[in-house]
Formats: sequence, C-alpha cells, structure tokens
Amino acid sequence: MQYMDYNWQPLLLSLKLSLITTLLLFVIGVPIAYFLSKSKSNLKPLWESLISLPLVLPPSVLGFYLLLAFSPNSFLGKFLKEHFDLSLVFSFEGLVIASVIYSLPFMVHPVQSGFQSLPDSLKEAAYTLGISPFNTFIRVLLPNIRPSLLSGIVLSFAHTIGEFGVVLMIGGSIPGVTRVASIAIYEEVDSMQYDAADFYAKVLILASFIILFLLFLVNKKYKGKII
Repeated sequence: MQYMDYNWQPLLLSLKLSLITTLLLFVIGVPIAYFLSKSKSNLKPLWESLISLPLVLPPSVLGFYLLLAFSPNSFLGKFLKEHFDLSLVFSFEGLVIASVIYSLPFMVHPVQSGFQSLPDSLKEAAYTLGISPFNTFIRVLLPNIRPSLLSGIVLSFAHTIGEFGVVLMIGGSIPGVTRVASIAIYEEVDSMQYDAADFYAKVLILASFIILFLLFLVNKKYKGKII
C-alpha cells in the first residue's frame, strides 16, 4: 500500500495539537519557570511538586480526574457550558487543555534550570544601563537561555505528539476531532491492521528522531555561550 493511501488526518491532528500546546506552554511555562528560579518562598517546593506531578502520575490517573473536572456535571463543566457554550469532554479544546497540564513540567524544568544558570550580574548590568525589567527579561535573559528554551519547546512538542493515555481519556476517538496518531495506532493494532499501525508508528519515530537530533545539534552550538 502506498503512503498516500493511508489516512493522514490523525497525524495532521497530532501535529496541530502539538503546535498549539507547545505555543501555550511557552507563553505559560516561561514566566512560571522564571518565578520558580527566583523564588525564595517556603511554598516553592509545593509549587514545584504540583507542576512535576504529571511526571510520576500514570496518564490514566490524570486523565480520569481531568475527565471528572471537564464533565458537564462538574462545576467547571457547567460554568463553561452555560457561559461560553463550551464542552471540553470529547473535544479538541479539551485535548489542548489536558495536554498543556500534562506537558507543563517538560517546558518549566529546562527553562527554570536555564534561568538558574545565569549569573545575577547579567541582570544587574542591564539595570545599570537603564534597561527596564521587562526589556531585560526579553532582550537579555531569554536570548541567553536559548538552549534551555529550545529544550523546553522540543520536549513539550515531542511529549504531546506521542501522548496516549490522557488524550484517550479526555477525547476518545472522534475522527477529525480527537483521533490523534497515538489513538489511531492503538485502534489499528486492535483491528489487526498492522500495516496502517506500522505507518503511523514509523512517522512518529522519524519525527521524534529528527526533533531530538536538531535539539542536540543546536544545544551543542550554543553550549556555554553568553550573549
């Protein structure tokens, strides 16, 4: 069977989910990482533990409680339905929110480490030159943790594109809506369509390898550099 004979929709949906999730994680995760890197609060271990929970929790556990939270019978589910006509269960929007929660530590941890590796003198020098805190963050700190930012972006993307348990619990398998590549592989194997499952799996393996190769290549280029 030729590659064009296969249904590419699950792969394209996985790509769309991963891109949107990674963009949201960058916007949300970078400020969180900066806050944690500078925080001296006694509650810091609590925040770090909460963010890191998806690393140790079985995906089915997290998916189950997110399913309960997003359910139309829950307070959140009712509120979203009544005020925004939005249902997160078995929807692409639900997959995005679940993926952001599940992949959050993959963005926060490397970026937090990057911020912690920067000398305080870098920020102090920028302030001395009259650069505002916001511009210092955007123009000085972020460019100097490019390898960490890239690591967070790549790991978040790769983790999302291969996720199975959480997306199955929240989204099920609705073609064109929630049937991502990992779900398609499971269903093809279950129906003994091994050629199709092999196709989806090979595409994911190749994509993951290319992403990781580029990550290590770029990190090697910028390792130890201060702008």
